[in-house]
Amino acid sequence: MRRGWRGRCFESVDSGQFSPSGGRTLERRARVIALYLPQFHPIPENDLWWGKGFTEWTNTAKAKPLFFGHRQPNLPADLGFYDLRVPDVREEQARLAQCYGVEAFCYYYYWFNGKRLLERPLDDMIRSGVPDFPFCLCWANGSWTGIWHGAANRILQEQTYPGREDDERHFHEVLLPALSDRRYLKIDGKPLVAVHAPQELPHGRALTDTWRRLALAAGIGEIHLLGFGPQGYWRPAEQGFDSGCSANLPGLRPWVPWSRPVRKLRFKVQHWLRRPTIYRYREESLRLLDAQLHADFFPVVIPNWDNTPRSGRKGRVLHGAHPDLFGAMMRAAIAKVAHRTPGQRLIILKSWNEWAEGNYVEPDLEFGHGWLEAIADAVLKDG
Repeated sequence: MRRGWRGRCFESVDSGQFSPSGGRTLERRARVIALYLPQFHPIPENDLWWGKGFTEWTNTAKAKPLFFGHRQPNLPADLGFYDLRVPDVREEQARLAQCYGVEAFCYYYYWFNGKRLLERPLDDMIRSGVPDFPFCLCWANGSWTGIWHGAANRILQEQTYPGREDDERHFHEVLLPALSDRRYLKIDGKPLVAVHAPQELPHGRALTDTWRRLALAAGIGEIHLLGFGPQGYWRPAEQGFDSGCSANLPGLRPWVPWSRPVRKLRFKVQHWLRRPTIYRYREESLRLLDAQLHADFFPVVIPNWDNTPRSGRKGRVLHGAHPDLFGAMMRAAIAKVAHRTPGQRLIILKSWNEWAEGNYVEPDLEFGHGWLEAIADAVLKDG
């Protein structure tokens, strides 16, 4: 049962507590860091590839249900079809996050051998100093493909890894201005920098060594490097990372043995009927969390997932996602880090605003502030 946090704002403080407008002190059980997508403003490249004015909203708004009970389209409520070039939008996003116990946004950014894409929201935020809300960065280091229009094999912008000179330029042009900002998020005094696909780095150890050296030389000090990789298959320390995390999304068209006949038949029927790959959120949500979390891994929580607006019948759906079920996942994730020191109780929220993947917690027309209330109910408690 959600307690109705709507409209009650909280101010982040270093002690891990919040002060609501009514004066009561609320303690944070964990540090929720929300992945933040900047794909909500037009850029020349997307205009060329997909047509004038293309943004994340293009596919979100035109989505259609593909099977009985399929909830599409998912449409925004309070913030509407926003444009991230507008400062008021970014300030309202930060206010909402703060109200419901999210500590920081982790901005995806894009770097392709000196070329940046979708950089304006991040650059404007750093340049202007608003919103006054903690943030960190995650390098989304994959190639851009045509997956948004069901053409996953079409390469639009290839990711390459030229080596040290590019790594140094990358640090100075993107990371250093952010790391120098007083709002930048820290773990035990170290700024947090994330890489979305560290296993794709051909010279991971050399890259992390370079960034650490440059951070020290610039007076930033030690940095904390987080990589997104599957626990058990990827070891952060081997590539010079401090920690890891894994979303554990179930696979597309999974192989299921006949020893599980009901599940086997369900996926075969989906394939015969040309449906997306459908999982039941109620069954999968807690499986998305690693049963035994390694000491150098942080849990990832996923409120919902439906990327059919991008991928159509080749998409993947966590069907029946609901704020109450997400709340249970939040509580399970918090339990996995409760024994850690307060600064290390990180939970990665995937995601704040991935609307075309049906992966968001911003207010929507179906549940209102329900996703955000689930976070607040799980994370905030009376001090």
